Amino acid sequence: MRAKHIMTQDVATIRGSATVAEAVKLMRLKGLRCLIVEARHDGDAYGIVTETDIVSKVVAHGKDPKQVHIYEIMSKPCIVVNPDLDVEYVARLFASTGVWRAPVIQGELLGIISVTDIIMKGDFLEKPKLSFLQKELQKAISNARSVSSNCGADSKKAIEAWDLVDELEAEACFYGAPKSEKSARELFSDERKLANVS
Repeated sequence: MRAKHIMTQDVATIRGSATVAEAVKLMRLKGLRCLIVEARHDGDAYGIVTETDIVSKVVAHGKDPKQVHIYEIMSKPCIVVNPDLDVEYVARLFASTGVWRAPVIQGELLGIISVTDIIMKGDFLEKPKLSFLQKELQKAISNARSVSSNCGADSKKAIEAWDLVDELEAEACFYGAPKSEKSARELFSDERKLANVS
C-alpha cells in the first residue's frame, strides 16, 4: 500500500503572511489539525503549521493570535512524502523525524498523510511487511538457484539474481527476521563446493 492510497485529499492551504487567528478560524471551519503553507513561487518550498505549533508557540506564551503571522511559527521547508512511497517507509520517516503528518507532493500538492491515516487506513494488520518480504525472499532464492543452474553460477543473470536475494535478506533483517549465520548465497556456494568435491 502506498501513500497515495491512504492520504487525505481534502487539504487546506494558507499564506505565510496570514495571521494565526486566520489559521485557527480555517482549521475550526474545516475540522483540521494542520494547514499547508503555500509556496510563494516555483522554486519555493511548502511549509506546514500544526495545532501544536499554535498551542506551543502562541497560546502557551500568551501572544495575540491576531498579531502573530504564520511564517513566524511554521516549519519550512517541511518533510514531504512522494505519493508512491510505501506506507511502511512513510511510518519510518515519521518515526525518525518525529513528524506526525506531512504533505504528499509530486510536482504539486496532492494531499496530506498522517499517523492517523496509517493506523486507520493502512493494511499492515492484514499484510505485515515481514511476512511479505519472507515470501518474496523464498521466491528470489528459488529463482536465483534456477538461473544459476541454467545460465551458470558466475553468469551476469545469476549474479543479479543473487544480489536481489541479498537485498531482500537485508530488508527482512531490518524488519525483524532473525539473521542467519550464512546468507542464502553463501549456503548455495557451499552446496556447489560440496557437489564439486564429491
